[in-house]
Amino acid sequence: MATSYLSLEGVSYVLPHGETLFSDLTENFDQRHTGLVGRNGSGKTVLARILAGQLQPTLGRCVRTGTVHYLAQQVSLRPDATVAELAGVQGVLDALKRIEAGSSAQADFDAVGDRWDIEQQLGQALAQQGLKHLEASTPARALSGGEAMRVALIGALLSDADFLLLDEPSNHLDQHSRLALIEWLQHWPRGLLVISHDRQLLACMDRIVELSSLGLRSYGGNYAFYVQAKAQEQHSALAELDRARLDRRREVQSMRQQRERQEKRHAQGTRSGKQANQAKILLDRQKERSEQSMGKLRRQQSDMRQELSQRVREAAAQVADDLHIHLHAAPNPGAAQRLVAELDRVELPLVPEATRSISVLVTGQQRIGLLGPNGCGKSTLLKVLAGRIEPMAGICRVTDRLAYLDQGLDILGARRTVLEQLQAVNHTLGEAELRTRLAQLGLDAPKIAVPSGSLSGGERLKAALACVLYADTPPHLLLLDEPSNHLDLPSLQALARLLASYQGALIVASHDQAFLAELRLTDLLVAGAGAWNLMPAEHMANGPFSDEESVPGLQACTTVQAAASSTAIVGSIRI
Repeated sequence: MATSYLSLEGVSYVLPHGETLFSDLTENFDQRHTGLVGRNGSGKTVLARILAGQLQPTLGRCVRTGTVHYLAQQVSLRPDATVAELAGVQGVLDALKRIEAGSSAQADFDAVGDRWDIEQQLGQALAQQGLKHLEASTPARALSGGEAMRVALIGALLSDADFLLLDEPSNHLDQHSRLALIEWLQHWPRGLLVISHDRQLLACMDRIVELSSLGLRSYGGNYAFYVQAKAQEQHSALAELDRARLDRRREVQSMRQQRERQEKRHAQGTRSGKQANQAKILLDRQKERSEQSMGKLRRQQSDMRQELSQRVREAAAQVADDLHIHLHAAPNPGAAQRLVAELDRVELPLVPEATRSISVLVTGQQRIGLLGPNGCGKSTLLKVLAGRIEPMAGICRVTDRLAYLDQGLDILGARRTVLEQLQAVNHTLGEAELRTRLAQLGLDAPKIAVPSGSLSGGERLKAALACVLYADTPPHLLLLDEPSNHLDLPSLQALARLLASYQGALIVASHDQAFLAELRLTDLLVAGAGAWNLMPAEHMANGPFSDEESVPGLQACTTVQAAASSTAIVGSIRI
């Protein structure tokens, strides 16, 4: 019999404002590698925290057998945190140092356990993951989002836990790192639960468990099996909904005809009584009986209508919520050839020498996709453009209003509600219209009334986009760093539609090349071997770019070199 590491027994959770997030969840998690899926806001992260023991359920209990290592979506670290702390081994290293200095405290020996070579293990793991330039003492703030995630995953491996709980582990990872993650997880010998919207990662799971308003549903196969099973379920559910609606229409028609017949008999009886010159007392009794009969019929029919409507509602609940997420397009910011931003011989800080130098012009309606491996400088380039960090050399000029959404969505105040923050930037539309627009994003009344820090990653991204694009003065330049992270598939498709219709300048860094291909990009700016490279977006049609190999057609595109003395303009890149 399979070993059960985690068991949910009638688990329910009620949010602080009183809304029930999920109820009566019962499920076992064993050594089978399991993918947990569900819409943004369905409660996946809350459930993961309950499974990890970080959060207590409102009702029910979670039974754990063995040790559980939980990797959250967003790792909160102190400003002076190190790589060792990010990997979760700083405490062990500190205890080792105290022991080497002469400590005999039992707490130090308990902290070390049998991990006396943990520093060597960390070094070897970093080297195997292509991070040999990092050390245990390296500041975590110097890492890119992808590098930080890889270090955190190394920490999960070094934990030697009985069960791993990974929340969106492929976020921020380049394609090479994603494939390495998949290979590593395939060789993990114990229990595993992965919360993800990454179809490539989910395809490698033994089973899929879905969290929805109906509870937890287990599907005994990988993501392809899940998709097929869901399609069949939806076909059956839609058929049942059609039958329920048809039965309701037929019954309502039958009840109407029955009521009309009874009313007709009542009227005929009254006329016959009057024509027969019956006594008033007899007519009154007859009228009373008829009215009682009519009242009984109305009550019966009302109960029947309620029963039929309930059946329709139950059938509708089985149909997946394919809510069409609607985003209002921002106004056209103006001329396509207007200069909106310029990097003039800029030297990017904390970036490898090969991709440190860049000069670039961005025009009014240019749409650029940033591609490259983790650590090449994509996020740093966006931060320099956004004015978040200063370049080591050169000049950065931004001539138009911009908006920058970083990976952490720092634009949102964690303690303020979404509605408050949207009202602060939009003084034109009334509260009712703002609420409507947020609802069209999938952010209902309870969600926009709580601190935005309590929302899921996907919900926070939608809120941040609303605050940017629905502002009184929308941006002419939109900078996005990995916007596809955290989003479920319907939301991702909606975001792609929005960005495809956005008329301003756009620079998007993403490892999801399928997502980038839907954005109507004009150019690709790729961190290649030895330099940044510009090419037409049509090169994406040649297939996915490799992070480790040369990009198709790279030799034919323009190399961005800040050191060049020429001032010729090629596309939007000055060389």
